[in-house]
Amino acid sequence: MCGRYASFLPAEFIARLFATVNPLPNLAPTWNMAPTMDAPVVRLIDGDRHLDALKWGLVPYFTKDLKKARKPINARSETIAKSGMFKAAFAERRCLVPAPAYYEWRDDPDGKTPFAVARIDGEPVAFGGIWERWKSPDGELLQTFATITTDANRQLAGIQDRMPVIIEREDWPLWLGEAEGDPGSLLRAAPEDVLRIWPVGKAVGNFRNDGPELLRPSTITEPTLL
Repeated sequence: MCGRYASFLPAEFIARLFATVNPLPNLAPTWNMAPTMDAPVVRLIDGDRHLDALKWGLVPYFTKDLKKARKPINARSETIAKSGMFKAAFAERRCLVPAPAYYEWRDDPDGKTPFAVARIDGEPVAFGGIWERWKSPDGELLQTFATITTDANRQLAGIQDRMPVIIEREDWPLWLGEAEGDPGSLLRAAPEDVLRIWPVGKAVGNFRNDGPELLRPSTITEPTLL
């Protein structure tokens, strides 16, 4: 379902890849992006693509009490267009969240086993997401986002039953609202030949751990199922 991912791409690279036009945000690289952290997000602002740093954990514009707000990091593709929390953002504020790789955990008899997932072609994945702008009564501005999940494809189903919605490059204009069409048609699992998966060390489970070593392949012993 993706509650952790790598986000170490330079802002200059992301801006070129997605053809954004605004001044570059100050992005700190991390190999262990976690909820509540600021992350690079590509969105459409006044007809132009912008790259901005938004906080992971959605705060809807109608939120009254920030301290009591749920701040979900994921929205389910099956209900996003009808959910009171997500439907306005899905209709008007969709975004792309670039990630060189992301992590999933498999429940094994001896604990959780982490895996990294990345594109076979070496390009970053682009999660489908939604974003919000919330303003407090005293004028504080908070911009947040959530990624979208769907049923896992067969390749990922052995690890998790959910996976992030991944938007292909040719579909970026439709998703961002630059092209006519139904963005709901993109709420699907990635094809079986797009991603590669490998086991990694359990250090990634602690968000305080960071560095490229988190993506190094780990040798694991497959559990014996009784």
